[in-house]
Amino acid sequence: MRTVLVVDDDPTTHEIVEAALAESGYRVVPAATGKAALALLEHETIELALLDYQLPEMDGLELLEHCRRRFPQLPCIMITAFGTPEAVLGAMRERVDDFLLKPFTLSELRASVNAALEEHHPLKIEILSAHPDWVQLRVPCDLSAVPWLQKLLTQLKADLPENIREAMAYAFREMLNNAIEHGGKLDPNKFVEVSCIRMKRAIIYHIKDPGDGFQLNELEHAAVNNPSEDPFRHVVIRDEKGLRAGGFGILLTNQLVDELVYNERRNELMFVKYL
Repeated sequence: MRTVLVVDDDPTTHEIVEAALAESGYRVVPAATGKAALALLEHETIELALLDYQLPEMDGLELLEHCRRRFPQLPCIMITAFGTPEAVLGAMRERVDDFLLKPFTLSELRASVNAALEEHHPLKIEILSAHPDWVQLRVPCDLSAVPWLQKLLTQLKADLPENIREAMAYAFREMLNNAIEHGGKLDPNKFVEVSCIRMKRAIIYHIKDPGDGFQLNELEHAAVNNPSEDPFRHVVIRDEKGLRAGGFGILLTNQLVDELVYNERRNELMFVKYL
């Protein structure tokens, strides 16, 4: 039976997590403070730690830093409230395995725990800037990074209307998928550079991939080049090439954002949403 440490000063959270994970065969060990959690880690065989950011005496980020120094192989998941970018950026620096945003569902909890235990290999994302208004990252060309980063960058826009957050999240996901898959050829030894810049009246995303670029009219696998009489031609082409489902990224991003521009080689793009 695998043992999960849950660090939270709210007894209700312990009850909910224990009930949810017990069904999947986990043993849950509770701790109300960071000091109590570190003491348990010294004497118990813990295979995963769930750390709430808001803790008395020592917050979850400080606890994560201690865990990374003393138990570097321990998978850790940070629990944060929606709209706490500083916590998420700090946790990213410490190579946290995942984030759970409150309020989370039981299925999200189980999925996050299972993934952290079964696929424990924190992505080697290099943080070049961690200011909430200017986040700049080097991301390995691994598609598993995409949902993780989408969750992170959504935190930086928590004060915006939901429709804007969703539009930006979709556009970012599709453009980053393209950069990793086509520019980086899914090679985790290559990197995509990503920036998210928050201004008073606009949000700007910049993505640069390590590829040679492309010519838009040569993208048979993209919906943007479908003939009007055959709006789903690219689906057949993608299937023939063994590509993931999709291909609507450029077409839909153009509709979701206010401006989308590429550099001359088209291995670098910038899109803007005005507020």
